[in-house]
Amino acid sequence: MLHRLKTDFRLSIITLLGVSAILGITPFAVMRYFQGNLLAGLVDTTILLGITVVLVYAWVTGDTRRSGLVLAFIACTGAVVVGTVVGEPGLFWLYPCLVTTFFLANPRIAVFLNVASVVALMVHGGAFRSEIQMWSFASTAFVVSACAYVFAHRNHDQRERLEHLATIDPLTGIKNRRSMDQELDLAAANAERTGLPYALVLLDIDHFKKINDEHGHGVGDDVLIEMVELLLKNTRKSDQLFRFGGEEFVLLLPGVDGIGLKAVMNNLQQVLRKYMKHPGGSVTASFGVALLEHGESVDSWLARADAALYEAKETGRDRIVFADHQRAPELAAATAGSPSGV
Repeated sequence: MLHRLKTDFRLSIITLLGVSAILGITPFAVMRYFQGNLLAGLVDTTILLGITVVLVYAWVTGDTRRSGLVLAFIACTGAVVVGTVVGEPGLFWLYPCLVTTFFLANPRIAVFLNVASVVALMVHGGAFRSEIQMWSFASTAFVVSACAYVFAHRNHDQRERLEHLATIDPLTGIKNRRSMDQELDLAAANAERTGLPYALVLLDIDHFKKINDEHGHGVGDDVLIEMVELLLKNTRKSDQLFRFGGEEFVLLLPGVDGIGLKAVMNNLQQVLRKYMKHPGGSVTASFGVALLEHGESVDSWLARADAALYEAKETGRDRIVFADHQRAPELAAATAGSPSGV
């Protein structure tokens, strides 16, 4: 539970605001029943039930977009109803709603909810003692909404920057290992659901340490950047490239297996052989390839590709090794007699 709250910002906001609202409203609901104000008590109870349902839905389904929108609607509508039923004391409940809408819904919807709530209270007019108080309330509500919008907007931008930094490799601009873990989980789930084949490629630049030692890390960085550019130009938009660490990369290929996978790998190998250069000469890479098997875990899938890469490097480098050929007869047949197949 704590992990979900740490990793899902919108869910954490919905949970925090929902729990705070429940804790804040419940005492007033109980008090109003004791005071005999059944209408106000029923309004509070309805709001509490709505918030509880939204919280449960958000946690069970993970659909925080709809949950946030519904929670914002319940909060604003509830505050308006409380204001019309209770009168002046109920006006104060609208202020936290004016702030939280910008964290629960997109800005346009939040602005609409805030304006509609204030206008509804002003049109009803029963919660205000005078016209001056009504317009003072409208002015302060506008100021609160404007400040909340600015803060929420800045918070959103900063969060996007942080998420970008946390998932993108700063040198090459491609996704990092954290993103890879998420995408591999999604790929495995999609494969189980649809039967779509997925291939995982681990590739490692041959003798990369020697390049760094003899020509400097600047040249090594240029090699990494150039290789990423070549791979992106020679793969499909649906393929995904990740930096696994150092000079190791992972390529996720959906919808390819057998002879098609063999052709893709041979093409990538030839492209790198032809175009990858550095001051000391050409640059090559070793490849370990594994097809996702039915019911296989991501860890096992990655381990088989890693074992194939290790074999490629141990048997001479600049090679393509396919994992567990005995489990994929058509792939074995396609690679039989090829110097890059094992």
